[in-house]
Amino acid sequence: MREDQMETTKRKSALKKGSKKVARTLEKVMKIRGGSNKGMCMLKVKKDKKEEEEEECSSKKRATMEALAARLLAGVTTIKAAYAELQMAQHPYDNHSIQAADQAVVDELRAISELKRRFIKRELHHLSPQVTIMLAQIQEQQSLIRTYQVTIKRLQHDLDARDANISSLNNHLNHCVSFNKTLHNKLNSSGALSSLVDSLSLSSLTATHFLRFLHHTLRSVRAFSKLLISEMESAHWDLDAAVMFIHPDTLFALPSHKTFAFESFLCITMFEGFTLRHHQHQDQNFDEFKKVKSMNPKQYLTHHPNSSFSVFLKSKYLQVVHAKMECSLFGNLNQRKVVNSGGYPDSAFFVAFAEMAKRVWALHCLAMSFGDGVTVFQVKKNTRFSEVYMESVTEDPLSDSNSGDLRVAFTVVPGFNIGKTVIQSQVYLSHVASPATS
Repeated sequence: MREDQMETTKRKSALKKGSKKVARTLEKVMKIRGGSNKGMCMLKVKKDKKEEEEEECSSKKRATMEALAARLLAGVTTIKAAYAELQMAQHPYDNHSIQAADQAVVDELRAISELKRRFIKRELHHLSPQVTIMLAQIQEQQSLIRTYQVTIKRLQHDLDARDANISSLNNHLNHCVSFNKTLHNKLNSSGALSSLVDSLSLSSLTATHFLRFLHHTLRSVRAFSKLLISEMESAHWDLDAAVMFIHPDTLFALPSHKTFAFESFLCITMFEGFTLRHHQHQDQNFDEFKKVKSMNPKQYLTHHPNSSFSVFLKSKYLQVVHAKMECSLFGNLNQRKVVNSGGYPDSAFFVAFAEMAKRVWALHCLAMSFGDGVTVFQVKKNTRFSEVYMESVTEDPLSDSNSGDLRVAFTVVPGFNIGKTVIQSQVYLSHVASPATS
């Protein structure tokens, strides 16, 4: 027991001696490192109070400047909105809105001036950055809303003006359409043409009579052409492709000139076989002309179901309106079936076609009434323009003489020879450099 106590005492004494040695060693190391400014890095647990105050002050200044910048930018947006309102109030003139916009600009400039004064005098310490930025954002959004409202009002004003202009143009269009219908009715009524034809005799027949009835016939061709184009547009046809199919590689000066291609197609088809003679004599042809020209096509076919005109009408309809076209335009082939069976469809489309066919047939009968006979001619493509045999379907074809020679792109209406009299062919012209054909 005594020996154990002595052993324990020795150990404690040894530990104390070891601890003192370690302490002396650490003290020497600290002195050496401290003298050389190298070695161990002693981290401070926290910054001193002065440094913390400087950082806090710098952070507040930065936040204050950010808030000040946000407020200034919001002020600029407010002035822009007020200026937009001021411009809007000028047309139409609104004195109340002008004064309100002017006052808004003045108020905002005063507010910005006050901010400038406080900034110069360093009186921004009472400014709360968080609140100021929030208020600036609200002001910015409100100003943008005002600007958008002004834009909406301006667009609405422009829309109203355009609507008024459209309404005015529609009224003018309706007036023109009404006036044209009146003229058309006068021309087709028992007016000058009817009186002339009624009093016309075979012995007094001249080329002038043929020319006047030709113009009467061409009006129905153009009317049906417009109706055909309208139906094709409603059926979503590619009109440009149709034009190129009729007259390939043709350059049109204006998009509206493409209607001449459809008129050309109708004239080429309707006047095909125009001068073929039949068994009737001159006086019989002239009598049929006077009967056909004054009767409704449906009435004439009812009274003469097996007439030459009935055969002509049927064959020309099947040529002009092929099966695919009719199915595309009307969704069925009902009209074709009625025509094939010798009937007369009551659709506006067929009525317009029948009127055109009636006038062409009447013109044919009139042509066969001339003793000298009538011949038809067309002008070949790329032929040099000659005013003797041709007339342009467009106005002032010679206005652009520097573009090259005027050549025929295609024939719209064929020309006619009546004895020694030439009725000019109506052609569409273009400027090309190719040599003329003979």
